[in-house]
Amino acid sequence: MGIAQTINGRLRKVPAWPLYPLGLLPALWIGWLILSDDLGVDPVRELEHRVGIWALRLILAGLCVTPLRKWTGVSLIKYRRALGVMAFFYAAVHVAVWVLLDLQLRWGEMWSHIIKQPYITIGMAAFVMMIPLALTSNNLSVRKMGAGAWQRMHKLVYPLAFLGALHFVLVLKVWSQASFVYFAITIALLAVRLVWSQQRLRARLA
Repeated sequence: MGIAQTINGRLRKVPAWPLYPLGLLPALWIGWLILSDDLGVDPVRELEHRVGIWALRLILAGLCVTPLRKWTGVSLIKYRRALGVMAFFYAAVHVAVWVLLDLQLRWGEMWSHIIKQPYITIGMAAFVMMIPLALTSNNLSVRKMGAGAWQRMHKLVYPLAFLGALHFVLVLKVWSQASFVYFAITIALLAVRLVWSQQRLRARLA
């Protein structure tokens, strides 16, 4: 038995649900930083950044599942849903912090920012794309929609991942090492899928 088969055999005994409480650990740490007044000179912006970057990290972690399976044989497919749901959780908190704490429910100003500031427009577009994916991340939705329609809708993760990474780059306004790394990882994960899609198309036409 190969290493990948051994790992997969052991993973079959590990349920996916522990990822949800584990996924809350960064939020608990951020909560501790809030209580200890340790978020720096601009705590609201720092809070926005920290929860937003965790949303992006979890999106990218979910996108790594398929390449990992194709290249190593190790399958983490059953954990991908939890990664997506937790990514939505952090994205929702990110938006809530912006609306409630940064803009303090000044709706007119909020819409003005969404319309006039590209990084906010892009970020909100990514978040809106996440909503139907989060709402349908359950077995009931798969049964009601049908596997094909469900899979097609969940391909929204690809454009939203790109928009999320671009939002991160534009928020920072400069190319930092972190923004370059996250954007490069995102582009690489999307590029391999484009290559696979072209290979499947050529195979069908052959």
